[in-house]
Amino acid sequence: MASIAGMRQFITDVTKELKRTSWPSQQEVIGTTGVVIVAVLIVAVYLGVVDVVLAKLQQLLLFN
Repeated sequence: MASIAGMRQFITDVTKELKRTSWPSQQEVIGTTGVVIVAVLIVAVYLGVVDVVLAKLQQLLLFN
C-alpha cells in the first residue's frame, strides 16, 4: 500500500510541476528549430570538407 500512495504523490507532484513550467510558444519552437537545423548543416558541411581534405592528405602521404 505504501508504494501506491508513493506513486500517487509522485503523479501529483509531477502535475503541479508541469503547471508551473513556462512552455515556449509555437513561434519560439519553430525559430529555435530552424537555428538548430542550420547549425547542424553548417557543422556537417565543415566536417565533410575536413574529412575530404584529410583523406586526400593521407592518400598523398601514404600512397605516393
